[in-house]
Amino acid sequence: MNTKTVAFKAALPHTIPICAGFTFLGLAYGIYMSKMGFSFIYPFLMAVTIFAGSMEFITANLLVGAFDPINAFILALMVNARHLFYGLSMLEKYHGTGRKRFFLIFGMCDESFSINCTTPIPKNVDKGWFMFFVTLMNYLYWAVGAALGGILGNFITFSTEGIDFVMTALFVVIFLTQWDSQKNHTPALIGLGASVLALLLFKGDNFIIPSMILILISLTSIRKKLEKEEK
Repeated sequence: MNTKTVAFKAALPHTIPICAGFTFLGLAYGIYMSKMGFSFIYPFLMAVTIFAGSMEFITANLLVGAFDPINAFILALMVNARHLFYGLSMLEKYHGTGRKRFFLIFGMCDESFSINCTTPIPKNVDKGWFMFFVTLMNYLYWAVGAALGGILGNFITFSTEGIDFVMTALFVVIFLTQWDSQKNHTPALIGLGASVLALLLFKGDNFIIPSMILILISLTSIRKKLEKEEK
């Protein structure tokens, strides 16, 4: 088998759980957009260009509200600020991946980050292609799910109120999965503590960036200790 085939077969099993989650979430998002009066092409195009689930739910509301590009920019920055820290932590991982790094950067999401950051890649598997296929498949799961949801939304007659809560549920599941897979819970506890503290100090609309800064400072200060414990 060639390098790409080996990498694809190694990456696929790790993305199956994401496929189940993204398909359902994509369907929910597509249905949500459909019930707001948008054609299925809107959730599909937003999925393939924005590719940021939580921001796409928010964008749906921005599209039906008053035109306010500055507020939209600030909101997008706050919602996706965590990717700044994801990107910094993946600099070494993405080094040496060639042109694939452009798609790896664009396609980075919470789930792809989690797999590419924590999965031990077998020695016979090319690192760059493994991460590429993980990212590509997660990208396709979301885009296809969003398009299908947009189409199916036209045939749903019951109330879909509260369907956007599925994104919150996804993050809870991801957190619990990471908690269960790691022996050292210090980073998770720091994240929770910093988020609660920022929420109390800055309130619900403004706590995301301060909490990220607190988490970055805290983890950086104990980085060497965490690395020793992992060894």
